[in-house]
Amino acid sequence: MHLNDSIRLRPELAPAGLIYLAITTLGGGFSWPITKYLLNALPPLSLRGWTGMAGALLLALLALLRGESLRVPRRMWAQVIAGGVFSVGGWIMLLGLALLWLPAGETALIAYTMPAWASLLAWPILGERPGISRLIALVMAFAGLAAIFGGNGFVASMAKLPGFLLALAGAIAFAVGTVLFKKRPLALPPFSAAAWQIGLGCLPAALIGFFVETTDISRLTPFHWALMGYGAVVQFAICYVTWFAALARLPASVAAMGTLVVPVIGVIVSAITLHEPLGLGQWAALAFTLAGVALSTRPEKRRDASP
Repeated sequence: MHLNDSIRLRPELAPAGLIYLAITTLGGGFSWPITKYLLNALPPLSLRGWTGMAGALLLALLALLRGESLRVPRRMWAQVIAGGVFSVGGWIMLLGLALLWLPAGETALIAYTMPAWASLLAWPILGERPGISRLIALVMAFAGLAAIFGGNGFVASMAKLPGFLLALAGAIAFAVGTVLFKKRPLALPPFSAAAWQIGLGCLPAALIGFFVETTDISRLTPFHWALMGYGAVVQFAICYVTWFAALARLPASVAAMGTLVVPVIGVIVSAITLHEPLGLGQWAALAFTLAGVALSTRPEKRRDASP
C-alpha cells in the first residue's frame, strides 16, 4: 500500500493508530482463508477481479465524500498504471492463481516476503546498497521459502511448484511496485490513488475471468456472497482506509512491523477453519519469514563517510 507524501507521520504511538493497525492486520489476515474457501465456488481471476473492482468503486466513493479529486494529471498516469500493474495486478492475479496449488497459510507466508525483495531491488533501482541486516533478512527469507517448498517431501513439493512460483512472482511484483513508488512518489490524495491503482490492477483479472473462465453464479450461496462482500468491503476498502489512518498516527516502522501479524493470522486461521497442515515445517517457515521481514523493515544505521 502506498503512502501519499501529504500524510504527516507522528512519532508517538497514538491509541487510535494502533486500533486502525489492528483492523488492517485482522482484515488482511482473515482474507487469505476466505479467498481459499471461495475458490471452491468461483475461479480465481473472476473472484479476485470482481471483488477488487467493487472495492475500487467503494474507495472512489469514499474519496469523493472526503472531497478528494479523482482527476489524475497526465504526467502521473504512468506512475498510476505502474502501481496498478505491479502492486495490485501482479499481487491479485498471481496470488489468486497460487491458491489453486498452495494452502492459504503458505501462500500468505510467501507473499509477505515482499519487504525482503524490496530491500534487494532497492539496490539497482534506488542505489540503496543493503547492509548486513538486510543481507541476513534475505537469507532468512530464503530459509523460510525452503521450509515451505521442501517441508513435505519431493513429490509434494513438485506438486505445489506452480503455486510456489506464482506466489513468489506476486511478492516480487509488489516489491517492484513499492520500490518504483519510492523512486517517484505518487502525488495524489490517498484514497483517490488507491481507487485508481486497485481499479486498474483488478480490471485485467475481471476481464480475463469474464471471457475465459467458466463461472456458474447459481452455485453461490448467501454465505458465498457474504464472503465476497467481505473481500470487497473489508479487504479492498476498509483495510486501505485503516492502513492510511494508521500511517498518519504511527511511526512508519511500527506500522510496517504490525503487518507481520497478517501472515500469522493467515496461517493459524487457515489451520483452524480449512484444516490446513500446521506442523514443524510450517512453524519453521513462519519463524524464518517473520524474522527476515522484521530485519528488512528495520532501519539501518548510516555509515559515516568522513575520514
